[in-house]
Order: sequence, then C-alpha cells, then structure tokens
Amino acid sequence: MRPSDQTSLTANEDHPAVETARRVPTLVVAYDDQEPRSGTRPLAVEMPVNLIYGAVPYAVMMTTPADLVDFAYGFSLTEGIIATADEIRSVQVEADTTAGGMRLLVDLVPGRLREHLARKRAMSGRTGCGVCGIDDLASLPKTDAPLHGASRVTIAAIQRALMAMGDAQVLNAETRAVHAAAWANLDGSLGALREDVGRHNGLDKLIGALIRRKTNPADGFVVITSRCSFEMVEKSASLGATVLVAISAPTSLAIDRARLHGMTLCAIARSDTLTVFTGRERLDLPAQP
Repeated sequence: MRPSDQTSLTANEDHPAVETARRVPTLVVAYDDQEPRSGTRPLAVEMPVNLIYGAVPYAVMMTTPADLVDFAYGFSLTEGIIATADEIRSVQVEADTTAGGMRLLVDLVPGRLREHLARKRAMSGRTGCGVCGIDDLASLPKTDAPLHGASRVTIAAIQRALMAMGDAQVLNAETRAVHAAAWANLDGSLGALREDVGRHNGLDKLIGALIRRKTNPADGFVVITSRCSFEMVEKSASLGATVLVAISAPTSLAIDRARLHGMTLCAIARSDTLTVFTGRERLDLPAQP
C-alpha cells in the first residue's frame, strides 16, 4: 500500500493497524465534454487473508480485513471444519508484512483438529471470493504478461460500449442473475460478450473466446458488469488488455495491480459519467483546467 494514498475510514477492532477503507485520487469524466473533475473517493480495501489451522495453511480468501475473528468462525462452520463455535479455542489475527495480507491462526480443540487434518480439502468450483487452490499468501496470483500496445480509447467509445451492453446480455435479460464481460472494439462496438453466474467465470469465458480468435489486445478494451477486484485486473492483464472498464467500483488491491501493470482502469461507469482511477494518459479526455 502507498502511504500517500491511505486514509483509514473505518475502525478495525480485530487489528487497528490495518485499514478497511482507503481514499484514492480520481478523475470524474462526463460524456458531454465538460471539464474532468479531480477529487478523491473512498474504496473498500481488498486483502488476502490466510486461514491457518494447527499451523497448516488451509485457504487464502480475499476479504475486507474487518471482523476477521467473526469471519474465521463463520468460514470454519460453512467449510465443515467445525460444527459448533465451542470447537474453536481461539483465533489470533496477524499481519503478514512480507505478503501484504493477514493471517488467521485458528486454534481448534484437539479432536476437531485431528479430524480436520485428516480430511482432504476440496474447494473446486467456487463462485465466491476465494482464491481456489491457493493455501498461502506467497502464491497469490500475479501475471507477468506484458501489456502490449498503447492504443488510445475515446470517452465516446466507452459510452457506446456501455450502452450496447444491456441488449447484448440475453441470459441476464431472462434471469437477472448473471454477470457479463465484453470485448469492445476501439470504436465502442461490441466484438464479443460472455455471461455467467460467476463474474470471474464470465471474464474467463470472454478471454477464452478472444484468444481462440487470436484477437489483438491493442484493438479494443474490456468491459465488465461486476465490481472490479484484483482478480479481474489480473485476468485482463493476462490477456494483454490495456484498458478495463467496470460498471461497479474497484477495490484497493485492484487499483494497486492496475498501476503495477500500467493498465488504464475506469470504473463506476454510468450513463453520464465514469471515474478514471489509473492510466488516464491512455484516454482521449476533454481539456483539463
């Protein structure tokens, strides 16, 4: 985290030294050629949390680092690790300064710990906010794919793509229960769109379609209907996309990763405005004061 970007907005009783929200600089751009407005916006902090039972790492989950003791109890119950709260003797919350996350050291009663360690973990097929198959913070996904090309994107093209998204979401029109990920050409027309109940799955489907077509990542940009967590940035970066537009707000880690990759991240994209969080130099913007 960059100290200059941090402002703690919410009390964190489990670990006061860790922020749960961060205020970041923004640039709000209107589609009607008004001057962009600089400002700041609070974002929820997204952080990897490693759950450890009996000194053995079990899972890394992406969370807002508040109420982590409650999270440890609830996660343990829903995972079938415990049957009652009494089977947890204590939960210790630690910051992992090397990996940039948190550790929850869960002390189970002896009988339950033996059962847990003997039971094979199975977490495949999740549509939640974990990091499937990862059991320690050092293994948190990060793509090394370079972002090729520096094609500029106009605000009008982004607006055009957003307006086209609704009619293209056929399954969502029927169910009102799925996310979409779309590929927009530089003129804003949609080249591909995929839907899924899982926002990660929808983006994976889109990326699969694009690489099968051998689409040049410099020829357009990605638009997603979901919130923009760090995984969505990493997945887009693995494609080589340089511009990502999200309808909902990003998390703190999403912005960190977008900066790391040199990606343009626009979010809170509405019918009249969008907010630029990183990479504004890649956008054709109205004149600034």
